[in-house]
Amino acid sequence: MIPLKDDVPSATVPYVTIGLIGLNVLVFLYQASIGIGGDPRAAEAFVFEFGATPCRLTGACRVPGDFPSPIATIFTSMFLHGGLLHVGGNMLYLWIFGDNVEDTLGHGRFAALYLVAGVAAALTQVATNPRSSVPMIGASGAVSGVLGAYMLLFPFAGVHMLVIFGFFARVVRWPALIVLGFWIVIQFLSGILTFSSTAWGGGEAGGTAWFAHIGGFLAGMALLFLMRPRRVARL
Repeated sequence: MIPLKDDVPSATVPYVTIGLIGLNVLVFLYQASIGIGGDPRAAEAFVFEFGATPCRLTGACRVPGDFPSPIATIFTSMFLHGGLLHVGGNMLYLWIFGDNVEDTLGHGRFAALYLVAGVAAALTQVATNPRSSVPMIGASGAVSGVLGAYMLLFPFAGVHMLVIFGFFARVVRWPALIVLGFWIVIQFLSGILTFSSTAWGGGEAGGTAWFAHIGGFLAGMALLFLMRPRRVARL
């Protein structure tokens, strides 16, 4: 399922949302350019340097020179992505749902929600596997916080989704409560399955940081209440 748009108009220009999308895209282009015409391992080294690695954050492992500081990597990791689909999907969700949350909270509080949710997402993932040496990258945790806030603000807003089953494709309109509720359930189930397989197998989980999504989503919901939005529009 691919979200296309929602039915909630914005009363203000979402400067922060646009700025975040632009910054993420610029960093991704720079990241993609590393290693072109040179050492192909440079891009991987860049991710390990600026991604948020759980064992670095917990002190279970160290990197020679330890630059940047582990705390700083929580923020730098939010702007790194693993590929075009990764950054494209995150920015699509941020564009569709971010403008309305920013319109409700205001530019400054929206920026704070985004960053704090991203931090909460990273810490949640670290808590599930504190000794992992796999770096976390992506805006997914911060964007998940935006989704959590949006679901509380606009539970009955219509979200137009492109649903694809094999060769069959159709655009449907579902309430945000259904779309985002289904999304977070999938994250939770996937996280449980990944955690269980890692625990039983004794290996190290890579791929998608499901618990970061869950932590970011819950943080976004909590932050919405703490930030006392100017208005709460329920459509």
